[in-house]
Amino acid sequence: MLRLPSIGAAALAIALVLPHAARAHAPATEMAEAARAFLAALDSAQRERATYSLEDPERFNWHFIPRGRKGVSWKDLGAAQRHLATALLASGMSQRGFVKATTIMSLEQILLDLEQGRGPNRDPEDYYWTIFGQPTATGTWGWRVEGHHLSVNFTLIKGHHVASTPSFFGTNPAEVRSGPRAGLRVLAAEEDLGRQLILLLPPERRSVAVFSGTAPPDILTGAQRKATPLSPNGLAAARMNDEEKKLLRSLIEEFVRRSRQEVADADLARIDEAGFDQIHFAWAGSVLPGQGHYYRVQGPTFLLEYDNTQNNANHIHAVWRDFNGDFGEDILARHYEETPH
Repeated sequence: MLRLPSIGAAALAIALVLPHAARAHAPATEMAEAARAFLAALDSAQRERATYSLEDPERFNWHFIPRGRKGVSWKDLGAAQRHLATALLASGMSQRGFVKATTIMSLEQILLDLEQGRGPNRDPEDYYWTIFGQPTATGTWGWRVEGHHLSVNFTLIKGHHVASTPSFFGTNPAEVRSGPRAGLRVLAAEEDLGRQLILLLPPERRSVAVFSGTAPPDILTGAQRKATPLSPNGLAAARMNDEEKKLLRSLIEEFVRRSRQEVADADLARIDEAGFDQIHFAWAGSVLPGQGHYYRVQGPTFLLEYDNTQNNANHIHAVWRDFNGDFGEDILARHYEETPH
C-alpha cells in the first residue's frame, strides 16, 4: 500500500493559507524569522548539523542525485520541528512552487514501491535543511532544502536582495501510471509548455530552434558550481511573433515563479531589463509525448534547462540558473567590495 510522507499533511495545510498568512512580511524578514524559529527548536546536536558559515564551501555543494548530504534531515525531526522546517520552506516559495517541492519529495515513496529495493535507496524523509550564516532580517545569510530531485537555495544580502538559484526540480516518474496516484504529473506545465512552443513554431523557425534530433541524456550543466552559456543558441525571441513570445514568457514564468511573488517579480524584471528579445529557445529530440526530448531557454543572464529522456522519457530534470547570480554571488561581490570584512 502506498504511504505518503509525513510532510504531506503539513505541506497541504500551509499551502492552503500561503496567499494570506504567509505574506504578511517582506521576504527577508519572513525567511529570517522562519529560520530562527526552526533553529531554536533543534537540540544542540541537530543545530550543529544544520548550521554552517556563509563562506563554507558546503553552500556551493549542491546536487540533485541520491547521495549523502549535510544538514539536518526530515527523518531526524520531531513533529513540532517538522512544522517549523515546513514553514521555512514555505517562506521562500510560491504556492505552486511549494506544492511542487513537497510533492517531489513524496515521489520517493512511489519509486521505493516501484523498484522494490532494486534501485538506489529511496526515502521520502531523506531531505535536508541547512542554514548558512546568521539569519537576520537585515543580514547576509542563506538556506537550502535539498534531497533527491530537489534543490532549493536562497541567499539574502543585507535584507534587500534575495537570490533564489540554483533551483532544481525533478520527477521520477514524471507521470505516475499506476496505483492510487495514477495520472499525477508534478512538472506537467514545464513539459507541456515547452512542447506547445516547439509545435507552435512554423517549419522555418522550428528548424532554427531544433539543434539535434536526439536529446542529450541529461541537462548539460549538471550540478556545475557555475553555469555557463550553452551553444547553439536556438531561436531568438526577436524572431517570434506575439503568440510565440507569450508562450515563451509563460514557460519562463513557470520556472521563475517557483519562488514567492516578490522574489519572482524581481527576477523577472532583471530578465526583462537584460532584453527579452535576446532570449533564445532551443530544442532537441522528439516533439511527441512519451519520447525523449530536451529544451533550454537562455537569456543574457539566465538559463533554464529541461530534459526528459531517462526511464523511457518518464523522468524529468528541470533547472533554473543565473550565470552571475547563483548563490547571490554578483550582489555578494559588490557587498564585500563596499563593506570591509
